[in-house]
Amino acid sequence: MKKLIISLLLLCYALCPALPAAAQSLPEPKREFRGSWIQCVNGQFQGLSPEAMRAKLTQHLDALQDIHCNAVIFQVRAAGDALYASELEPWSRYLTGRQGQAPQPYWDPLEWMVDECHKRGMELHAWINPYRAKTAGTKEMSTMHPYIQHPERFLEYGDLVLFNPGLKENRDWICRIATDILNRYDVDGFHMDDYFYPYPQTGLEIPDQATYEADPRGFGNIADWRRDNVNLLIRQLHETIRSVKPWVKFGVSPFGIYHNEQSGSNIPGSKTRGLQNYDNLYADVLKWVNEGWVDYCMPQIYWQIGHPTADYDTLIRWWSSQSTNRPLIVGQDVDRTVKYTDPNDETINQLPAKMKLQRTLPNVVGSCQWYSAAIAENHGNYATALRQMYHTHPALQPLMPFIDNKAPSKVKGLKDIWTPDGLILVWLEPSARTEMDKAHQYVVYRFGPGERKDLNDASHIVCITNQNYLKLPYEDGSTKYRYVVTVLDRLHNESKARSKSVKL
Repeated sequence: MKKLIISLLLLCYALCPALPAAAQSLPEPKREFRGSWIQCVNGQFQGLSPEAMRAKLTQHLDALQDIHCNAVIFQVRAAGDALYASELEPWSRYLTGRQGQAPQPYWDPLEWMVDECHKRGMELHAWINPYRAKTAGTKEMSTMHPYIQHPERFLEYGDLVLFNPGLKENRDWICRIATDILNRYDVDGFHMDDYFYPYPQTGLEIPDQATYEADPRGFGNIADWRRDNVNLLIRQLHETIRSVKPWVKFGVSPFGIYHNEQSGSNIPGSKTRGLQNYDNLYADVLKWVNEGWVDYCMPQIYWQIGHPTADYDTLIRWWSSQSTNRPLIVGQDVDRTVKYTDPNDETINQLPAKMKLQRTLPNVVGSCQWYSAAIAENHGNYATALRQMYHTHPALQPLMPFIDNKAPSKVKGLKDIWTPDGLILVWLEPSARTEMDKAHQYVVYRFGPGERKDLNDASHIVCITNQNYLKLPYEDGSTKYRYVVTVLDRLHNESKARSKSVKL
C-alpha cells in the first residue's frame, strides 16, 4: 500500500509537457557528468537469484543508457563485506541474504557490472562505505569479517559497529581493499558516500576517547583529531589509487551541508540550519577539494528549492563558489525534484529550475541521480524529461587535467566499406606507448549539407563507442554527409579529428 501511495503522489506531480522557454533553450553541453547511484543497502537485490538480479540490473542500465547516462556508481562494499569475489571480506548479506554465503549459481556482480557498463559506453565507479561494519539489520556475521578477526579495532555506537577511524590499521585495511578492487577489476572510479563518523544519535557519545588519549598527535581537542583521522584516510586512499591505476577517478559524495554560517567560527558556511559535515560528521570536505585529495566532489543536495532549513538554490550556489579546485557534481534526488513545484510556476516541477542552475553556475560539471530505480521506473516522468529535453545527445566526461591532459593520437585508416550488413564506417586504433595514451572510446560526429564542422556542438554527436566501426543509415546515395571520428583516452582527453565524406 505504501508503494502505491508513493506512486500516486509522484503521478500527481508528473512533469507538465509545457516547459518554460528558458528551460527549453538551455544549451546542452558537450561534456557533462551524467550518473546514477545503484545501491544495495535498500535490500533490492537481497535473496534474488543471480538471474533475477541480473535482470533487474539490466533494466536499470538500459533505462540509464536511454537517457544518455555516462556513469554508474555501484555499491560494492556496504559494511565490511563485498558484492564481488573477495579474499579479504565476506560476501554481503545484501546479495545472498546471509553474510559470507556466495551466490549460487556463482557469479561476480562487480565483474558483470563493469562489463555491462562498458558495453553501454558508461563508466563504472566502485562505491564503498569505509567505516560501517555492522548495522541493526545484521543478525549474524561471517567468521571472515574483519570485526570477528580484530574486534579491538572497532567501535560500537548504538546499533552500529564501526571501523575505528583513529587507528592506522583501519586506514591501511581500507586502502588494501581499494588496491584489491583496482588490481582485479577495470573500474573507472572509486567512490565514497557520506558515512564518515556516525550520524549523531541523541544521548550517545562516540566511544573513542581512549584512542584519542593514546595518540592525540598534538591535537588539543578530540574534534580536530577526528577530522584529521578522516583527512589521513582520504589522502592515503588518493595516493593509493594514483599508485595502482593513475587514471581511476576518486570521488566523494558528502552530506549536502558543509557548515552552517550561523554556527560561527572562521569555517566557510552556508545560510542553512542542519546537520554539518565539518562539525557533526568530522568530514572536512573543502580541505580534500582544496588539497586535491579527491578528483570530484558530489554533495548530496537532495532538498527542494525553498526548503526552510536547507534550500537547494542556496546550497548549489554555495558549493559552486567553494569548489574551485575540483569538478563539482550535484547529487540530485529524483523523487523530491518531481514532488515539489517550481516556486515561480506551480504548473511544473523543479527539474527545469534545477537544470538551469546546474548548467549556468561555474564549476558545476553535471549531476548524479539518486537513485537508479527512480529512473528505471520513470518517477514523475523525470527520465522522459531528461531524454527529451536535457540529455538528447551523448556527452563526454568532464576533463580532469590534474590527472592527465595529454590527448591521444587520432584514428587511422578512416573509410566506408560495403558489407553484407550494409555500409559501414571503419577506422583503426592509433598506436600508444602507455595505458594512459591508449584509445578507450571513439566519438563519431555527423554533419549534413551546408553544416559547419563544429565539434563543440553536442547535437552532432552520433555516438560515443568502444567499437571501431559504425553502421551508416544508407538510403539512396543522394545526400552527402561528413562523418568525423575522434579518439578518447581513459580521462576523455579528445584527439584531433579525421573526417570522411559519405553519400547516403
